[in-house]
Amino acid sequence: MKKPGRRDGPIQGRWLDVEEIRLISDLRIMHAKVDELFQIVSNLKRRHSRDAIQKYADHPLLNEDIARMDDIYGWFVGLKNRVSDKRAIYRG
Repeated sequence: MKKPGRRDGPIQGRWLDVEEIRLISDLRIMHAKVDELFQIVSNLKRRHSRDAIQKYADHPLLNEDIARMDDIYGWFVGLKNRVSDKRAIYRG
């Protein structure tokens, strides 16, 4: 259960609660998996042509992967925009 105002203040100099630790752990896992996916896609691009990938792909699964990546991309863009908006407010 979230304590009122706990996460709204600075984290410097205080203990993190369990939910904050879980969030940080999840973010670290996400960073590692994004890097892993980036490496896999980079190797595919380097080793194989787009035509070969299209020829040998399981098209329904590839379409599902593309839809998932679009969803993830949209989520990251939303985060980026929030960070940009907050920076503009602080500079402003």
